Amino acid sequence: MEQQWFELKDARRKDWNKSVWIVLRAIKNIEEVGRYGFLEYKADFFGAGTVAFSLEQLDKVKNLGWSDIGIGQQHAGYVDDSEYIPAEVFRDTWREVDGVNLVLEQRSEGGYPRRWFLNPDIILTLGLFQDGNVWVCPKEGYDEVARIEYEDNEPVSLEIKSKYLKDYLCARGMFLYVTSYYSRDCILENVEHLKWEEKELKCKDDEFSEWEVRITPIHEGGETYGSKMAVFHMSRTDIDEDDELPDISQFPTDENTKSSHWERGFEGRKLYRVMGELWRNFVVNPSLASPIVRGDEVDSSSYFIIDLEGNKISGKELIDSGKWLWFKPDVMNILSSRRGGGLRFYSRTTGSVSCYEGYNTYFGVNDLGLVNVYAKDIGLLPTWQQQIWAGFNCSPEGGISKELHASQVLAEPADTKAPEKYLPISLDYINKSTLELFGFCLFRDHESIPDIVKSIHRFRSVTQETFYGLAKDLARVIVDNLDAASMQKIISPGKGERWGSIKSLEKLLSSKYDSDFVRKIMAPLVGVYELRHADAHLPGSQIEEAFSLIDIDRNSPFVIQGEQMLHYVVKSLFTIFELFRKWHNQPSD
Repeated sequence: MEQQWFELKDARRKDWNKSVWIVLRAIKNIEEVGRYGFLEYKADFFGAGTVAFSLEQLDKVKNLGWSDIGIGQQHAGYVDDSEYIPAEVFRDTWREVDGVNLVLEQRSEGGYPRRWFLNPDIILTLGLFQDGNVWVCPKEGYDEVARIEYEDNEPVSLEIKSKYLKDYLCARGMFLYVTSYYSRDCILENVEHLKWEEKELKCKDDEFSEWEVRITPIHEGGETYGSKMAVFHMSRTDIDEDDELPDISQFPTDENTKSSHWERGFEGRKLYRVMGELWRNFVVNPSLASPIVRGDEVDSSSYFIIDLEGNKISGKELIDSGKWLWFKPDVMNILSSRRGGGLRFYSRTTGSVSCYEGYNTYFGVNDLGLVNVYAKDIGLLPTWQQQIWAGFNCSPEGGISKELHASQVLAEPADTKAPEKYLPISLDYINKSTLELFGFCLFRDHESIPDIVKSIHRFRSVTQETFYGLAKDLARVIVDNLDAASMQKIISPGKGERWGSIKSLEKLLSSKYDSDFVRKIMAPLVGVYELRHADAHLPGSQIEEAFSLIDIDRNSPFVIQGEQMLHYVVKSLFTIFELFRKWHNQPSD
């Protein structure tokens, strides 16, 4: 084993104040291989214990160390001089300091493993919810705030994200004091390659950090080399095993006891135990402001383009700007797909998007497929949401959405319809009508269909590839989901014929309506079905034919093309519904 491994320089250099995650408690065997006392045994351990103290106690707290806090403290309420001390309170009466345990440990007992509890005040104040082995903050976009790691069903590490810890400490006027211990232990046959001089076996890096290495000759098995064991044996002579009522209450004396002793030496080849240890304490300072807990105002870190010259202003300045902003349509996928996010349409080109419950941002889509939002609406969003929007901000182009202008400037909301809103409605209408007419639903029920339908919207189409992906999902919920077997019980293929799902629907409708008319209204469905294969390198002529069936403008931005495809598909579905609704009013062919 190399000398530098024992020197723990990586741990000695680490600046926890610059870390994204800060340990609150740890009892972790990073590595342990082999059997102690025998060659090739190797162990790497890290432990940490923490307490939060008020800022004015800093000078006194610096005198505390691993043995005072560490991992040996019992976390339970107790009574001291008639005063009850709650489990969360850390008290050192000798040094006259009081602190707060941010992690509480319940020791194992009666076969139950030990458990760690994140301090409830942190959970409630930061608005955290435990989700498996992590605590998330929904109001911060379900950001992971704390996490716990288990080994063999027992906790070994609990960490908290620095941003939230320092905000919490700032609000409480506290700092976090961390005491940690590292050890690296190895059994070697030869230590000639270890070149420490006597004065180098111990080092104090600063007032909070002390490192030491020990090289101990041992017998194989672990006992110190050349050491002996003394054995003392003592027994009573005044109690007979046949006594019916033995009494051993008399104090032992030379008259009623006998004793013997001997020594035993240890055997086994000579090995060496080399152990590097580091005791390191450090202070995690609070942040300068507390925007999360205390609601402090902080300078915005997000800036947005507000004019054709590319000038930018901060998120806070947007509130009074009276302007609109432009964004790439990709932002809608990022926002709506986040946990707690959603997308709604109010008209053909306006709607609202959110990435967390309660934060709906009204938007419009202009003729270039860019997303417009009134600047004030962005300025009022939490900082973390502004950061998402800022990543997709672009220069003004194409003007603002006409329907957004009508709604926000003229106060005359557009009376148009978005196909996304009516896709699930059309599928439901058709199923209800065919169930009433024929006793079966035209579209089969599958557990994945509702989720796929929710994901179908124009903003999925931002490139040629993603446009084809949107077509594929449309085909999955419509064409692939048609109940061809049930339709063919009503109108069967001729001898030698094989009908797919689309052909079966066409034949069913043609039994009541003109076949040319049926083919025309079903053309968008056929086109979508053909486009699903476009990413499989179909010949160009077939792709163009598929596009022509849907009447898509290939020169439009991909978002607009996606909306056009959805529009004509939904229009086709509603027409099919009308045909089923009027079914009994039509003569059979």
